[in-house]
Amino acid sequence: MSPPYLESSTLIARYMSDLGADVNYHKFHPQSENHICSRGVNTVGIIRAPRGDGKEAIVLVTPYNSPKIDLAEASSLAIAYSVFSLLTRVTWLAKDIIWLAADSRYGEYASVSAWLRDYHTPVFGGFEKLGSEICCESNAHHRLKESPITERNISDDFRRAGTMAAALVIKVSGRNKEAEDTLSIYAEASNGQMPNLDLINIVNSLAVHRQGLPVKVEKFLSLLDSKYLRIVGEVFESVGYIARSLNPQWKFGIPAADYMEGAATLASSLYYQALGIPTGPHGAFRDYQVDAITLEISPKALLNNKVRQTEFLQRGGQLIEGVIRSVNNLLEKFHQSFFLYLLTSPSKFVSVGVYMIAFALLVAPLPIVAASLYSDANKKHRTTPFPKSADDEHQNILQSWKWLYAAKQVFIIHCLGVFFYFSNQMLDWISKIVTWIILGSPIIYADAAQSQKREWCILKSMTISAAFIGLCLMSVINFAAAEIGALLLVPMCLVAHPLRLDLRARSLKAFTRAACNLVLGFIGFPPAAFFVLKGAFEGFESVNISDFWNWIACLSAWNSATYLYIVSVPVSLHSHASSVPLFNGLNFSDWWEQVQFHLGVLDLDLALQVEKPAAITDKSSTEEKALHKAWERSNRLSLMFMRMTVANNIKSTLTTTESAKEFKKLVEEKSQTADKSLAGTLMSTLTTMK
Repeated sequence: MSPPYLESSTLIARYMSDLGADVNYHKFHPQSENHICSRGVNTVGIIRAPRGDGKEAIVLVTPYNSPKIDLAEASSLAIAYSVFSLLTRVTWLAKDIIWLAADSRYGEYASVSAWLRDYHTPVFGGFEKLGSEICCESNAHHRLKESPITERNISDDFRRAGTMAAALVIKVSGRNKEAEDTLSIYAEASNGQMPNLDLINIVNSLAVHRQGLPVKVEKFLSLLDSKYLRIVGEVFESVGYIARSLNPQWKFGIPAADYMEGAATLASSLYYQALGIPTGPHGAFRDYQVDAITLEISPKALLNNKVRQTEFLQRGGQLIEGVIRSVNNLLEKFHQSFFLYLLTSPSKFVSVGVYMIAFALLVAPLPIVAASLYSDANKKHRTTPFPKSADDEHQNILQSWKWLYAAKQVFIIHCLGVFFYFSNQMLDWISKIVTWIILGSPIIYADAAQSQKREWCILKSMTISAAFIGLCLMSVINFAAAEIGALLLVPMCLVAHPLRLDLRARSLKAFTRAACNLVLGFIGFPPAAFFVLKGAFEGFESVNISDFWNWIACLSAWNSATYLYIVSVPVSLHSHASSVPLFNGLNFSDWWEQVQFHLGVLDLDLALQVEKPAAITDKSSTEEKALHKAWERSNRLSLMFMRMTVANNIKSTLTTTESAKEFKKLVEEKSQTADKSLAGTLMSTLTTMK
């Protein structure tokens, strides 16, 4: 009997083939250590355009979990099938249609990215067999060949169409809380890349005016409940009302509710672009300069009867058909509209020409202040306007090159941040913070001597110059990340001053500046900035130190430009889970050593060192309750951490347990079993070789 994922792909391929499409299976290995010996199977159907030359194509993507398809995924497949069935019979089609049924059991992005990689990369014979020779799992390729479906127009050879003009990822979510069906649009790709705005405008126009679907984009819901934001919105509303009373043609005031909605959407758009992580599988297409978005349709009620299902499929299918018709009529790819923008609603946006002004105003003071500090430092060094002797001239020449020493210090500090990150010999939290204070804060130049003051001015000038250059370069890679980075770095650069000098001054101005230094330095410290922002948006009760490491690991995995800010800070930041070697049955000693180290750094090893405390009763003391709570948390997170670092094919064979200690013993036993089974397999192979 075939596995469930093969039955699903076979069924989808049969339906595609019955419509007359060219169908092929795309087998891929996820590029992840956790699934090194796993294989996914995408199903691809291609309709050749009757009025096209095969040079352009439109892609429809429907991710589904092949081993277990739920109702929402089945609905998205049904919408795609209804559209695909219609397009096989029309005569107006000028671009090929590709339907990719993406096997998402290893992740939606992974399956789509693997198919795109093979679509744009020529594959030569012999390479596909490499994975099956390395892995011990049975190869699904042979099972697919045994099916009678191969008599149809289905192939295992990779089939292609033309250049992709646009791509739509179709998803159906669970029941929403609204009184009607809704459509959500996800557009952010890696490093702030966005599709051409015209694609979003087409979808929004067809959904609202043709299908009557309310369109939503991602927003920070916590900002909608903000009292401060509501006050600002009411102020703008009042100002607009007064302005219209003076002159009816002045129409710049908006209702407070609309202002809060737009601000929450704008903050979300800025955050996700700056984060640099795609908000859906559409992000894989932007890596190949293909405009793509994810359309997630949420039904107002459960799709548990045929009437409701038919209505929902018809509504969703007509929307997708309208978008395909619009893209099909294009003589060239989208290019006239914006690629750099921030959304404030599905139909409104802020273009790069507007928000780049705010960035320019933020960074403009940096070169001015740097030049002023350097000029003042040189004036203080030069005692006479003109050299009276050779020694004076030599002294002035040396002082004019004093900036090289400061530049070297700035460069070393940034290199230390990178070195500590990639170093396996990590320091503990105390040494990290001490290192940051010593290298990153202005305390190191707190001596009151005039020469030290002048050197500090030159150092600050070089630091500000480096920050200015870095922000400008970052704006080329990711404008949103540069905008948020400027909000954090510019105040720090401008206000920084030796703390000891401010404390000695004993004035209100000096104490205020020292307080600002400490606050900005704390907020600019990456872990602190993460916790402050997470607490502000999600509540401080949800803040956990392990979340920061997971966040860093995510940024690193997606090659986010925001990651450059983190590694440039002189502190050792390390992605714990990603740096632990994956347990494969043969490396228990190395795996356990790394697990102990990282759990110790995260202060989560209590459950591995202490036996489970007695159950809490009414007579339990406060210390006993605190110990029990800490042990439960340590046990839960330690178990999750270890499970994340065990290969899936081994994890599935382990006995279910709720104890981290017991899980460690099970892994150790599996390691001993693997040693024996590997030896047996090796002996069997050697004795049967010819």
